[in-house]
Amino acid sequence: MKQETVTIKNRAGIHARPAALIVRTASEFESEIFIELDDMKINAKSIMGIITLGANYKSILQISAEGEDEEDAVSAIAKLFENRFEED
Repeated sequence: MKQETVTIKNRAGIHARPAALIVRTASEFESEIFIELDDMKINAKSIMGIITLGANYKSILQISAEGEDEEDAVSAIAKLFENRFEED
């Protein structure tokens, strides 16, 4: 299992557009990918799950993946957060 901690850097937090980018990226991988915020753990391939996290600016999330391409999956999702979902 591969894990990485990320911080939301875009001021709008995770709304529909970033959620769609996460799902689109996660769906490119075979691994099971999860995002955790506090006590909530959701499937990164579920747009409704991501939106229900209610993750705001400066929220700290844990990305984890398990599977054959877990390293690449976590890196790709973390890169979205690092690049502020190309919003700022």
